Amino acid sequence: MLLEVHELNTYYGMSHVLQRISLNVNQGEVVALLGRNGMGKSTTLKSIMGLVKPKSGSVTFQGEDITGYPPFKAARAGIGYVPEDRRVFPNLSVMDNLFLGIKGGKIQDPNNSNTWTVERIFRHFPMLEKRSRQQGRLLSGGEQQMLTIGRSLMGNPSLLLVDEPTEGLAPLLVKEVRDILEEINKAGVSILLVEHNIKVALSLADRVYLMGKAHIGFAGTIAELEANPETKAKYLEV
Repeated sequence: MLLEVHELNTYYGMSHVLQRISLNVNQGEVVALLGRNGMGKSTTLKSIMGLVKPKSGSVTFQGEDITGYPPFKAARAGIGYVPEDRRVFPNLSVMDNLFLGIKGGKIQDPNNSNTWTVERIFRHFPMLEKRSRQQGRLLSGGEQQMLTIGRSLMGNPSLLLVDEPTEGLAPLLVKEVRDILEEINKAGVSILLVEHNIKVALSLADRVYLMGKAHIGFAGTIAELEANPETKAKYLEV
């Protein structure tokens, strides 16, 4: 088991926003965490990454208890995070944004073909190479999303937490981001994906969790979900 989240409880003030959340991700999987807005999906990713500290429960990654780790320690453990709001550094160049993703300021074994380097990022994101000297604020929304994903990969994570990667993108760019995530997974990076575009999520995922308000309401394979239209409607239809 790569990631195991067990009965996680997280609060914002007095509000109990995650209630006994349990999920897991195996090595090589894409797992989708889906549900309507405001159910707690993004908070689940933030609780795993240490951006929000859970009150109880546990997060185990590669056999290590990382519950409550600050984000830099979670990153050093091997988790990458692609936030919903992208958080590109607007006044830094594309290249400098990418370099900021390197853990400890040094690329792990650049001679290893499996290591994510700038050159490898540019092979997957040729658009970024063309914009390498431009400031982040001058990029389109799709280019900023690709830069955020590329910056996370520069830390050479085993697991990528990806929050709403196609939000606000034109249909052509939605397909491009979807295909890039598939390529990244095939290259050996496991993914826990929060995504409002159900078609995109189900085309990528091996398994899916559906969230109701602050809780997990369904867990299973894509085939099991498709065979259960009432559950799908309950948790996904507006």
